[in-house]
Amino acid sequence: MTRTPSPALSPKAAAFLAAIPLFSYVLYHIINRKPRVKRSEKVPHTAERVLVLGGTSGIGRSMSIQYAERGARVCVVGRREGLLEEVEKECRQAAASYGSTDNDIFGLKGDFAQLEDMVRVRAELLTKWGGLDTLVVAAGVSALQPLLAVAGADCKGTSLTPMHTTTEGIQKVSDVATAAITGNYTGPLIAAVTFIPLLSATSKAPSIVLISSAASLIPAPTRTLYASTKAASLVLYQALSIEHPQIAFTHIMPATVEGDFRASAVDSGPVREMDPNKHGLKREYVAERCIRAVDRGEKSVFMPAVMRFAHLLYWIWPAFIEKKARVKYNFEA
Repeated sequence: MTRTPSPALSPKAAAFLAAIPLFSYVLYHIINRKPRVKRSEKVPHTAERVLVLGGTSGIGRSMSIQYAERGARVCVVGRREGLLEEVEKECRQAAASYGSTDNDIFGLKGDFAQLEDMVRVRAELLTKWGGLDTLVVAAGVSALQPLLAVAGADCKGTSLTPMHTTTEGIQKVSDVATAAITGNYTGPLIAAVTFIPLLSATSKAPSIVLISSAASLIPAPTRTLYASTKAASLVLYQALSIEHPQIAFTHIMPATVEGDFRASAVDSGPVREMDPNKHGLKREYVAERCIRAVDRGEKSVFMPAVMRFAHLLYWIWPAFIEKKARVKYNFEA
């Protein structure tokens, strides 16, 4: 199928579009220059009580270690016991100079999408710490395939092979979608309902940081299920931040990050984009930026920062962003 070329922009229109992101960037920083009481004045770093859901790998693991390095109390929650023990050991080593005890650094096996596990974690925090200051929601699942490919159909332009998706293929899509919803929406939902009251009641400066994705705001091919479920949890937490203004919510939207996150995709299949371990953001850098954003009380953080402009540009010039997305994910329709 021949694609109709996008109409050319006049020089004035192009200049106007180019100026909008710059103006937005300047306005954003002017608004955020207002003086704030430092969070560390209310919750010192060495007294901060941090719960990391999904702390056994990726960004969550790096955040757990970095929080421990600066003397915070850290509880790491994950499903894989072997990795949990590794991270707990690394956190203890990082916090060795602070004389941390077993009650200061510890791991708990659990799934944030299982309410019984989260209630058990909450009870442990109350027993050992008497409350919570910072909740890190870093757990989640990936999904890497075009939606119809999950159903066993190959779509090229207007041609579909086979012509009709089978009952089994449709059921597979439903099952994969349920897994993605559980990992990327139900989990954050249960975490919020479980810990918001605890944060509100026991912290002088309660904070929640959600590790989302740039894909939750900028649509991309092959990320249909991943992006839509991450977008759902992002809007959930954005709405919660309005309902609970006493809590500082931070939403992190990174682009591709290095690591093995894609290896556990709920839909399996090949990774089409460039090797994230060569071209992705470094986990330690993303973790450091997340912690800094929580300390500063920042609301929304795009990584790299240029992704904020890409999000804005999508609504002004969608054809341009869609073309770039096809290239990034090596996708041909």
